[in-house]
Amino acid sequence: MKETRGIVTSKGQLVIPARLRSTLHIGRGTRVRFERIQGGIAIYPEVEQHIERFRGILAGSRLPAELARDRDRDLR
Repeated sequence: MKETRGIVTSKGQLVIPARLRSTLHIGRGTRVRFERIQGGIAIYPEVEQHIERFRGILAGSRLPAELARDRDRDLR
């Protein structure tokens, strides 16, 4: 991986370069996880992990009859 640098502000905030934010889909409000590794810190965005955790939880479930009947109600 090509080396990328950021800046820590006087308040201890880290500025992540725009190219890296774009590549990793890190936007305003994105939660990140810090992990101490040998010789430094690894930063992981939790965007994909959060979504993956909920993938398929409704698979095989059916809508309640009332919702199934009225699912297109707002489109009329």
